[in-house]
Amino acid sequence: MERPSGIIECGDFALRRWRARDDFAAALTLIEESVDHLRPWMPWVARHGESSTRDFLAKSESKWASGEAYNYAITKDGTPIGMCQTYRVTEPRGWRLGYWLHPAATGQGIATRATAAMVAEMFALPDVEYLEITHDMANISSGAIPRRLGFSEVRRERAAPPAAPSGSGIEVVWRLNRPA
Repeated sequence: MERPSGIIECGDFALRRWRARDDFAAALTLIEESVDHLRPWMPWVARHGESSTRDFLAKSESKWASGEAYNYAITKDGTPIGMCQTYRVTEPRGWRLGYWLHPAATGQGIATRATAAMVAEMFALPDVEYLEITHDMANISSGAIPRRLGFSEVRRERAAPPAAPSGSGIEVVWRLNRPA
């Protein structure tokens, strides 16, 4: 099975595969410093703690090994400033992308460039037909990224529980097909 690179260079930052043994303290700090920024849009933040961070990192490694999901730290000068991931959707040739940044890293184009790097990396794999990005309709900042990268809105659907605390309850789904 082919997989994306474990490290993806993006100029002034890099995407680096999470490692359960080495990254616990950095991941925990990144999330703790970002909780207030993430809480309105990410329901999982309500369950955040040491145990959930360890679980996330362990699952990141097992899902990487199985080819089910690829989770990356977005790092600048070796320090995590955000996370991005791609994971399989129900259709075998479709993948979903997700991303978030530490509040100090927002507004610099990092999430857009990290997502663009993930798009290129995933479309380099032979079994990826399309990529999707989903966000709550009220999360305007998150929705700007797929628009900038040429994704097309394909549908709106009711969010699966638990809904984002500040969300509208409606998920916008964007899709980008493999270039011909």
